[in-house]
Amino acid sequence: MGDLLAGAHYPRNWEEYVAWFTADADCRDYLDWLRWGRGFVCPHCEVAKGWRRGDGRWLCAGCGRTVSQTAGTIFDGSRTPLSLWFAAAWHLAVQKNGISSLGLRRELELGSSQTAWHMLHRLRSAMVRAERTQLGGTLTVEVDETYVGGDKEGPRGRGALGKCLVAVAVEIKSPRGYGRCRLSVVPNAGDVALQGFVRANVQTGSTVVTDAWPSYHGLARDYQHRPVNISESEREAHEELPGVHRVASLLKRWLLGTHQGSVRPGHLQAYLDEFTFRFNRRSSRHRGLLFYRLLEGAVVAEPLRYAQLVERHYPRREGRHPSPPTAPQRVHARPRATHRPWRTTTS
Repeated sequence: MGDLLAGAHYPRNWEEYVAWFTADADCRDYLDWLRWGRGFVCPHCEVAKGWRRGDGRWLCAGCGRTVSQTAGTIFDGSRTPLSLWFAAAWHLAVQKNGISSLGLRRELELGSSQTAWHMLHRLRSAMVRAERTQLGGTLTVEVDETYVGGDKEGPRGRGALGKCLVAVAVEIKSPRGYGRCRLSVVPNAGDVALQGFVRANVQTGSTVVTDAWPSYHGLARDYQHRPVNISESEREAHEELPGVHRVASLLKRWLLGTHQGSVRPGHLQAYLDEFTFRFNRRSSRHRGLLFYRLLEGAVVAEPLRYAQLVERHYPRREGRHPSPPTAPQRVHARPRATHRPWRTTTS
């Protein structure tokens, strides 16, 4: 797809969003355009030929299956109307600090907090693209760890109890300018975990700055490693490694603000992915572009079932997990859109 145009490929503001997506059919057509803008390709047999049915779905010329625009995406199997899914994606993407499940429930008048919570986690799973490029290259990358969790008694630093260890990497553009970041929950501060995080997120050969923790010593084989001994330095850790400390501070402030610190360890990575999505797009020209990027990821991300999410909360013992209450089928009293700009604009 060529250059993206505000007001043509994505809505510029809430008023334009409301005019575009007046019914589920408009949302379904937008997903169709995002997924098969260059032509239909069957997700089952990969044959690039098919016919549009009267209900908007596709009939594959290869395997003969009827294919929905939501099949194999994060919307697959959901009984929540697409119009509510799009509204949730808009509120999650365009608000500067995101939205909590309780806030989304109130905003969309959903039937339960579980429904809002499940929707947000599905959308967060679409915020990480498999083809995203690694950090570094010509930019220096700072790497460090931080502990995330509620107020609990115990020692500080790497010996902290009851908290999650999060590895942080951020590109340094200038003394006060930062590029992209990556965050990941790691099991411990050992060499396998920390060096594995760096190799998974930073280009080989890049300049990597860390503290003098022994677990980072092996990075010299693949990177231009510059360890800084904080204990021997006359400066504080946040002065020697300002980038990672700034990102860690913003992360903790966001978790305490938007989510009131109520993030369970089993779901922390999803919130780290959301924070990364926001931080790396903080200078986006239009907030609506974030909505576009989120839906662009939603049509290629795999479905995330409610049972999978509950399993992270409470390990399975016996019986089945309860299904979330179904959101009520609401009818939006909006005037129908007279056209679909994404179809009438040449990309």
